[in-house]
Amino acid sequence: MEHRPRLNPSEYGLVRGTGRRMLVIPDLHAPFIRKMYFEFVCHIADKYNTNDVMFLGDLLDNHFSSYHEADPDGHSAGAELDKAMTDIARWYNQFPEARVCIGNHDSIPQRKMMTAGLSAKWLKPISEVLDVPNWEFAEEWVVDGVKYCHGTTRKARNRAKDDLMSVVEAHYHSESYIDHFVGENYKIFALQLGCGIDRTAYSMAYGRNFKKMHINVGVVLEDGTLPIIEYMDL
Repeated sequence: MEHRPRLNPSEYGLVRGTGRRMLVIPDLHAPFIRKMYFEFVCHIADKYNTNDVMFLGDLLDNHFSSYHEADPDGHSAGAELDKAMTDIARWYNQFPEARVCIGNHDSIPQRKMMTAGLSAKWLKPISEVLDVPNWEFAEEWVVDGVKYCHGTTRKARNRAKDDLMSVVEAHYHSESYIDHFVGENYKIFALQLGCGIDRTAYSMAYGRNFKKMHINVGVVLEDGTLPIIEYMDL
């Protein structure tokens, strides 16, 4: 996909003022990323001239190491991680500074260590494993009054209502939406994003009869007040 030149936001009415323009990238599940998804996200980053980046978690799939049965014809744990690291390096080179929400698949190694009764002190930080020293990792982030998280336990709509604040999350690959909630003295939104996963990958065999995945990316403009979903052409 050919990249567009970076736009002057004021010329196109995309941004009022000089505030934060957040690019929000949902589940990647490396190394099982959909073909051309990286190019699509770069195109959207250029389109909106984004100046901040948030990954919503599940950078990794960790299929072989999961609690479910692994495909015997798939990659070994080491080979899968090596391929995932190669994929993530491409994203890191393009977006060298970013925040990352830790997803349930990202935390599988830590959960496995707890199952085995091993101290977390034996586990290297995920930023060190993936060699992404400038990416910051946390369970959730609050930026410009908006909560960003992976979304394991609740969808964005319910979390926004429960927390009474704007929420952006992913995790549910086959659902995406933007909802607004307006009260007497406040206005908040719920932004639910899909993913960037290759649904034909063997790691996704469990979901082949589910609803089709929403392949998209999010943007939050005007300092946390304007959510947008951009869908990839399939």
